[in-house]
Amino acid sequence: MSDYQKGLLITVCGVFLVTPDSLFVRLIEAPPMAIAFWRSAVSGILIVCFLLLFEGRSSFRVLFQMGIMGWVYCFLIGSTSPAFVLAVENTSVANVVFIFAAIPVFAAIYSHLFLGEHLSTQLAITMIAVAFGLSVIAYGSSENEIAHWSGDLFALYIALAYAGALTILRGLKDISMVPAIPIGYLGSAVLLGMTVDPMKGFAENFGLYLAHGACIAAATACLTIGPRYISSPEVSLLILLESVLAPILVWAVLSEHPGQWAILGGIIVIGALLVSNVYVYLKSARLKR
Repeated sequence: MSDYQKGLLITVCGVFLVTPDSLFVRLIEAPPMAIAFWRSAVSGILIVCFLLLFEGRSSFRVLFQMGIMGWVYCFLIGSTSPAFVLAVENTSVANVVFIFAAIPVFAAIYSHLFLGEHLSTQLAITMIAVAFGLSVIAYGSSENEIAHWSGDLFALYIALAYAGALTILRGLKDISMVPAIPIGYLGSAVLLGMTVDPMKGFAENFGLYLAHGACIAAATACLTIGPRYISSPEVSLLILLESVLAPILVWAVLSEHPGQWAILGGIIVIGALLVSNVYVYLKSARLKR
């Protein structure tokens, strides 16, 4: 198997593993912050075990090299776990993942503002289309029983936080920030453990907690390793699959209909990003010839 095929396979596995994330939150019957605690704790512990097993204790030396921006990265990653649970608890899964699809756009804006990267005309047009799609989703939240603007705001925060984390990664590209991910998750779990009783409903949900955290940990590993072997446009195209598959999975298992406005807004957002990513991919392919 070539490096390209290996990278493609690992990245696809990562996308499939992260897809049930929203479904787990729906299935677990426990207080939202208890779900967030175990999501953070189990995934953080498993990622630490993965790093110790394959890279050894030396991999954590990065924590002394990453500086203040590295700790900002940890905060942003850690804060997304409770925000994700609150988003899924307060709005439709379709709204959440369609809003997540806008992460590359927010990352491009941050890169322009903080890293001085140029915004192309193609990207500017994509941003306008994505903003319109998000507006349609927000409008639909007022007419859908399972969707609410409060959950949409949590999803928007996650998109902004992940975009910020990606921008920091670009600024610290000479340092492997993988060990910082479990630090963010475990820090989040510690803080959540001070505000909620994580053992409430633990016995009934033990299997789901373990499976949920394992999926997040494995997806994180795959989506960190896989993209090393394939191009950024290809990674972006594959990650868009999650925005399509997650609401379909929840719809199939729990009969959660996303609503016509969420579907329309999602089509606009994903369609704009799909066209943009295909354009970038074809352009980079031509340059390689």
